[in-house]
Amino acid sequence: MRIDRDRQPFLAALLLIAVLFSATAFAAADRQNTRTVTLDVQNMTCFLCPYTIEKALNKVPGVIESDADYDSKTATVVFDPARTDVDALIQATTNAGYPSSLRQ
Repeated sequence: MRIDRDRQPFLAALLLIAVLFSATAFAAADRQNTRTVTLDVQNMTCFLCPYTIEKALNKVPGVIESDADYDSKTATVVFDPARTDVDALIQATTNAGYPSSLRQ
């Protein structure tokens, strides 16, 4: 099938919109069956520590998103409770050198 060159930009934009809409719909569906927790994290001594913590948490199967904050010494984690649990998140940060506990 040949596509007229005048229509290519329009079709490319249409395809991009469809892809973005699909990605948003899948992300929303993923969020419906998630749990969000905040961990108190020890041993954060510099502004690079949060990156190490996030990297460790993101390796845990079932983690959808993590955000570690140096100022508050916390990590907020969104995860699928059918695939992982808080103990696995704590173990991941501890193994990376940053013991943590569930914030009450």
